[in-house]
Amino acid sequence: MKREFPFIVVGLSHHHANIDLRSQYNLSDSQLQSLLVDAKERNIQDFVVINTCNRTELYGWVHSEQVLIDLLFRHTEGKRETFESIAYCYKDTAAFAHIFRVGAGLESQILGDFEVIGQLKKSFYRSKKLGLVNGEMERLVNAVIQCSKRIKTETKISSGATSVAFASVQYILNTIENISNKKIVLFGTGKIGRNTCENLVKHTQNEHIILINRTEERARAVADKFPVKVKPYGDLTAEIRDTDVLIVATGAQHPTINKEVIYNTKPLLVLDLSVPKNVASEVAEMEMVKLVHLDTLSQITDATLDKRKQYIPKAEVIIEEVKSEFMEWLSHRKYAPTLKAFKDKIAQTHLENENEKIFLEKQNHQLAQKLTGQVAYYLKENPQKAAHAIQILQDVFQLQPTTEP
Repeated sequence: MKREFPFIVVGLSHHHANIDLRSQYNLSDSQLQSLLVDAKERNIQDFVVINTCNRTELYGWVHSEQVLIDLLFRHTEGKRETFESIAYCYKDTAAFAHIFRVGAGLESQILGDFEVIGQLKKSFYRSKKLGLVNGEMERLVNAVIQCSKRIKTETKISSGATSVAFASVQYILNTIENISNKKIVLFGTGKIGRNTCENLVKHTQNEHIILINRTEERARAVADKFPVKVKPYGDLTAEIRDTDVLIVATGAQHPTINKEVIYNTKPLLVLDLSVPKNVASEVAEMEMVKLVHLDTLSQITDATLDKRKQYIPKAEVIIEEVKSEFMEWLSHRKYAPTLKAFKDKIAQTHLENENEKIFLEKQNHQLAQKLTGQVAYYLKENPQKAAHAIQILQDVFQLQPTTEP
């Protein structure tokens, strides 16, 4: 069980980088795929990327953080010196603590936002499909998912507005009067777009929601689930002309909305939920247009925020419990080759008589199982003596444990 390299995370998030800076290091789907393939070709193992509107983070067991940083810079366009001024790097204990906090929603832009756990699952399966994860990473991700579920069920840290999709709808409700009678255009059917559509239907009681996407089939797939109208992409400018609210969540790498497509004759609220920004900044200069970007929405506090903060200590206790279990598993995993060699040694037989050999092989196997279990239990109960005990075991029985590549 090789673990000669430390567990490292490098990345940046909303804590120290605004939306424009995060955009420079955010990975498009094709960039992410190229990065993963690059990591595979460089024989990086146990490697996962979390790439959301809030953060871009690379996790892996590697000999140096430069391995991860170089990977990121081969597939993004941001400047290295800028990244180094706003990025963070954690190793081993600190890195494990960080991924648990991220999965728990404690590091989210909106406290208690658990959408990141879905992104982690998706990223894990994507890495696994390429053969980039082994036992340690799988166990770690499963532990983070388990921790996230416990926090969500055992605390109320996810009550209230805990996602950008819901925060955007809350902002609309607080800003636009008689929203149920206003026209709303939602441009984009990515995950945030779909979640926003669901929240719009649920909370605005609006029957005038127009859904537009570059690929009309995707828009119709969403419309099959919600009472909204679908219009073709070619009608975007015409639909914007008389709308009251425009929500943009296209996931494009460049602005999809600029001055040229807006000809409003009445007040227009534009919400840009995308990273990178999908609405050009110049739109904010237009008469009767109010442009609100993702970071602004995420800073809006609702009435339940202070109540959710009260559950942070309880969430941290749960994190420590699950993380400690994982760390114990990880610390003992390195002893597995010696335990296997010990078990094999005890189970060996060298008898000539075939009948006696079969009988004693079974007896020895049972004895080997029992003794190995006792040793494993001792290691678990006496972690401070584990390394010394393993060394004695290797010396006494002349064990030569083999490690996995």
